[in-house]
Amino acid sequence: MDDVIHEKSKYLLQKIDDRTAVVGIVGMGYVGLPLAHAFCKAGFRVLGFDVDKDKVSILNAGGSYIKTIDAALISKHCDAGLFEATVDYTRITEVDAILICVPTPLDKSRNPDLSYVESAGRQIASNMRAGQLVSLESTTYPGTTEEILLPLLEESGLKCGEGFFLAYSPEREDPGNPKFTAENTPKVVGATDSESLDIATKLYSCIVKVVTVSSPATAEACKILENIYRSVNIALVNELKMLFDKMGIDIWEVIDAAATKPFGFQAFYPGPGLGGHCIPIDPFYLAWKARQYDFTTHFIELAGEINTAMPEYVVNKVVRTLSDYGKALRDAKILLVGMAYKKDVDDMRESPGIRLLDMLVKRGATVVYHDPYIPVLPNMCEYSYKMKSVPLSDKILSQQDCVLIVTDHTDIDYVRLVERSRVVVDTRNATKSIPHHLLTKVVKA
Repeated sequence: MDDVIHEKSKYLLQKIDDRTAVVGIVGMGYVGLPLAHAFCKAGFRVLGFDVDKDKVSILNAGGSYIKTIDAALISKHCDAGLFEATVDYTRITEVDAILICVPTPLDKSRNPDLSYVESAGRQIASNMRAGQLVSLESTTYPGTTEEILLPLLEESGLKCGEGFFLAYSPEREDPGNPKFTAENTPKVVGATDSESLDIATKLYSCIVKVVTVSSPATAEACKILENIYRSVNIALVNELKMLFDKMGIDIWEVIDAAATKPFGFQAFYPGPGLGGHCIPIDPFYLAWKARQYDFTTHFIELAGEINTAMPEYVVNKVVRTLSDYGKALRDAKILLVGMAYKKDVDDMRESPGIRLLDMLVKRGATVVYHDPYIPVLPNMCEYSYKMKSVPLSDKILSQQDCVLIVTDHTDIDYVRLVERSRVVVDTRNATKSIPHHLLTKVVKA
């Protein structure tokens, strides 16, 4: 049996070496699409799988629905015969490596929702053949690859380490970051056995530097640590922001001053709440898993609670600001500036903007929004607002009782915004460079 396994491994390694291996990527979103581009650029043929027929049609027409991936790149890969997208999971048999890049959200009780991973696992198991590598990239709690995905794949009748190879390599995408991409951010790889590790390492090494660890669980824990590190530090500055606000101290000025220390300090910045797929979710994933070991992650859960509560703090700040101007929140006109979860991206995943919109509307405010990257609000699991972005015209700005800056997009003229507005509540320090005489119209939140 060992000889058979070795021959399958040797065959796949050779196909990777000579670029004849076909890479299948399940999930053509903010992780899967950049990964597909990286493998196409390295000379591999990529077959992208997605359940969304509209996305597949756009990709096969040489288009892109993600700002950071230029449509010209997709078109180039399609024309070269290197890239194709499909909704047909029976075509799993055509690929040699299957990389799973699907969402891992929380359910309404803030417990892990692995339904997308499980669905992908079942689809793969129904169509996989012997000798393939499967690598999970979705962020999740330690143990998912071996406890959840492995048994699902073995429903195919193939055995892990014998009929197929299995690894975990967490995605490390930072949408909108031009400095670090899928091609220059090292990949951590852990696998169920040495043959799987060799194959996964060989494959990922074709596009980026690889760091190997001893197991899938270690790789899963690595990604959780990276994101919880950010979560707890952001929670710290969010809590300090609320305290310093009461003390009449500008948290942004404090952070800028502290950041001049050349050692022992790393700057993190407060905001209206966490967004993106990973940082708002990962603390709750680990906390859920820890309870299976009779362990309570007090520190981590507290950070999650602080960050989750930030939209409420912002709404209360808006209420107090309006009150100072003799206006109640009910029936107030409010413009949200920025709905994406971070600046200069078109990503709405877990955005605090949508929570703020929902909270303000439910309390009686009339709300509109402006975001150059989100022309129309998408339908989301918990929210469905059929709204379009409004222009930042003098007329619209002057009609608002309050302008709330949620996301600090760089292509917005904040000086003009403050000049034309009655009052501005700024959650991102976007107005830090405005003239001194306009500061009386700005409230930091």
